[in-house]
Amino acid sequence: MAQRFGGKYSPEGTNASSHEERPAFQGARVDPVGARSNVLFVPPVILAFTSLGGATELAIGLVGAAVLILGAWLLREGLRAEAAWQERKVARRPALPRKVLAALLVGIGTALAAWKTDPALLASVIFGVAATGLHLAAFGLDPMRDKGMEGIDTFQQDRVAKTVDEAEHYLAGMSDAVRRAGDRQVEARVERFQTKVREMIRTVEDDPRDLTAARKYLGVYLMGARDASVKFADVYSRSRDPGARSDFMMLLTDLEESFNAKTQKLLLDDNSDLNIEIEVLRDRLQQEGVRLG
Repeated sequence: MAQRFGGKYSPEGTNASSHEERPAFQGARVDPVGARSNVLFVPPVILAFTSLGGATELAIGLVGAAVLILGAWLLREGLRAEAAWQERKVARRPALPRKVLAALLVGIGTALAAWKTDPALLASVIFGVAATGLHLAAFGLDPMRDKGMEGIDTFQQDRVAKTVDEAEHYLAGMSDAVRRAGDRQVEARVERFQTKVREMIRTVEDDPRDLTAARKYLGVYLMGARDASVKFADVYSRSRDPGARSDFMMLLTDLEESFNAKTQKLLLDDNSDLNIEIEVLRDRLQQEGVRLG
């Protein structure tokens, strides 16, 4: 579908508000799944097509292709889980070591492919072990430790993680919806709003005590924003109604300002708590006879 170009100097960009001066790409997230992982879907396809022979050869080839596809898919999910772990200041290690399992599956699939060509068991094992080692060397291991969990209430952190996962689910739903609308400017506007939401998410992750104050924003408000995005995409993809587009953009502006104000308040509250703790510590040190310059 052809898309109208949108930007600062486009006909539709002349009425942009001052809020949209911030570059749309600022804070954007890059999908960690790159070409070198996507290329792993090619060998199983080749294996399946080259197995069109006898029944036994076909069965081994198809099983090997299925195992290789599963390994490639697990690798994609492992790379995304690792990127999420790297991005967060406080994070648990992935419960399932997807990259390691992907390497093992690639090794098994390679061994089956080698066995289909040459029934020698030793040769197949050697090829499988080599493929597993090369996979681990190319993509590495999964994160094997928790990060930033020292001194943090694990129960509260689990509640934060559940809320963050729910918020990310709503944000993904918004992105999927506005893509159907086929308007680049709207997509960029949604991405900018999502950046503000993730600033609040990072604030809550840094201090789980903020969860109670932010829970309505990361739950109810985001669910409403997701539902509004779906309705807008349904209407705009059919009618290209400029009124619906304008109303949706105004809604995003209101939501962004609300999220930004709440995030700033959370940060101010955190600073107030820190100042109180510092004053209490100063008083205790002075009672112990320690003079602070």
